[in-house]
This record gives sequence, structure tokens and C-alpha cells, in this order.
Amino acid sequence: MTAQIDEGLINEGERTWMAFCPPIPEAHPRILALSDEEIEKLARDDTPSILFSTACWRGYRGSWEIRDGRFYLVGLEGRFQLRGDDPLFADWFTGVLRIPQGELLEYVHMGFGSVHERELHIKIENGIVTASQIRDNREASRDPWELRQRNLPGGENRFPGDDEL
Repeated sequence: MTAQIDEGLINEGERTWMAFCPPIPEAHPRILALSDEEIEKLARDDTPSILFSTACWRGYRGSWEIRDGRFYLVGLEGRFQLRGDDPLFADWFTGVLRIPQGELLEYVHMGFGSVHERELHIKIENGIVTASQIRDNREASRDPWELRQRNLPGGENRFPGDDEL
């Protein structure tokens, strides 16, 4: 698997990105999935799209925002679209967001495995921010094999230490 395209994030007004992809509720009435015909048309038209990129196995890229302690989905591109102009409160999401900060220490060509100097982890419960912590990776030992294994599909959104948040 290739290193993956990040998800965009505006965190209390600051534009950044996540090395994490929160799930989206595909059956939500404001989330529209492209039809097979629409996807085939994009492929025939040679339209550049993350739909056909090995760097986006999920087939879409989300844009998110944390504002006033609440987590919102604000946009989608790829095989899904977000209907309407208003942000969608992400009350379906409970988990920990991972936001890289600082210089890249180790590039991992799989999932979201690359390691930066620091990571901001933000715990969300039903769309509400409940805790956060900054992890300093500069002195931490790293096992490249473990980083790759942890970033296989299904495991890439779990991070050591998040249970303590």
C-alpha cells in the first residue's frame, strides 16, 4: 500500500491536516455517492481524480473542522460529495484524530505511517472534543516494520497511547 493522501482540517481557525481518515456515514442523506456510471465517465474522460490514485485507497478525501470544541465534516471530493453548504456535525464519530506537527522524521511508504517531530492527538466522543495531548516523537524509538504493519487497512487509525486520553 502507498502512503495515503491526508484529510484536511481546520482546527479552531488554523489550517492543518490529519494523518488519519475519520469514517463518513455513507448512508447519511447529505452524503451523496457517485454512481458507477459517473465513476466510469470520469475514468473515460481521463479526469484527474483521487478516485484512481493508489495514494487514496478510500476513494475520497474529506475536509474537516474543529470549531468551538465540535467536530464537523465540511467537504468531500472523490467518490462522495457533501450536499448543502452548511458543515455537517460529525456526531457519528468517536475516536482520536492524529495531526502531525514539525519536521518529518521518518517517511513510511504505507498508510499514514510517516513520523513527524510531534503529533497532536485529539479525542472526540460523538463529535465533541473531550481531550487532547501532544506526543513528542523526537526521542522515541521507531521500528519501521511495526510502523508498516500498524498502517495496513483497518489498523491505520489506532495509535499507541490513545487509550490513556
